[in-house]
Amino acid sequence: MTILENISLKNYNTFGIDVKAKRFVTIHTIDELQELLSQEKDLFLLSGGSNMLLTHNIEKLVVHIDIKGISIENEDENFVEITVNAGENWHEFVLWCVEKNYGGIENLSLIPGKVGTCPIQNIGAYGVEVKDTITKVTVVEIETGKIKIFTNEECNFGYRDSIFKNDQKDSVIIVAVSFRLSKNNHVFHTSYGAIEDELKSQKIDFPTLKNISDAVISIRKSKLPNPKELGNSGSFFKNPVISSTHFEKLQLKFPNIPNYKISDTELKVPAGWLIEQAGFKGKRFGNCGVHEKQALVLVNYGNASGVEILNLAKKIQETILEKFEIELEIEVNIIA
Repeated sequence: MTILENISLKNYNTFGIDVKAKRFVTIHTIDELQELLSQEKDLFLLSGGSNMLLTHNIEKLVVHIDIKGISIENEDENFVEITVNAGENWHEFVLWCVEKNYGGIENLSLIPGKVGTCPIQNIGAYGVEVKDTITKVTVVEIETGKIKIFTNEECNFGYRDSIFKNDQKDSVIIVAVSFRLSKNNHVFHTSYGAIEDELKSQKIDFPTLKNISDAVISIRKSKLPNPKELGNSGSFFKNPVISSTHFEKLQLKFPNIPNYKISDTELKVPAGWLIEQAGFKGKRFGNCGVHEKQALVLVNYGNASGVEILNLAKKIQETILEKFEIELEIEVNIIA
């Protein structure tokens, strides 16, 4: 375990923001992490850097969590329970499960980041949220260095939310996540978004896990830029939930406004549609802009600072509030 100094974080965040870490260390084992915590408490945790926007240099010790390993804890004819260490790449883990015919997370293919960060914002896509398969989350307490287990219920999962974004933020470090996945009689989620259309275009009537994963990958590639080619952090804003009364009022002015019913009194409206209607889709603002194929994605054209991207996000929020009376909430973690 070697602490480095004055390290650029450009290659450690998917937005490609070039800020410096005053001190930087990579952690490969839980023992290393516990040893570090016996000496250091003021930390900045960094995993895949896929859900953050860095706006300044980091003065704290940057701790890059790179603990690897996958183990099967229990299995029977119908289900398998798997524990995955925090440093494993999320998409590679999904593909590993698909290959082994373990079902439940195939709709979450091609989401960037590491396994350790997936519970924090309860990642979700195409009608599936990771909370539906997580059984427990293993953490190390920063103050004590002790290992602690959070059950699914104790994680307080919500829409793009969990206890790790709230009460336990800056208190624990996730080192492993455990999942319960199906081995047969899989429950497929194909009605959300464009999955059904993608399967039909390939003339697939009875899809497999791989068919669904491939369909999701194809859809995401057609809509979302590769962070290695164009810096971004995926969906920058949450899809807002509004009251039925508010929606009915908007529908009079915008008859084609899409929606997803949440309950008898609430609906979810696609943030990307709102941003597109406000005229931002495909627009460039200096070194950053809004992606041409998906208005929900803000991009770095090469030399943008985190502040530039944040200012664009604020401009979008102000415009949406004025035009639709909807407050867009940022999904990405702003390091400001």
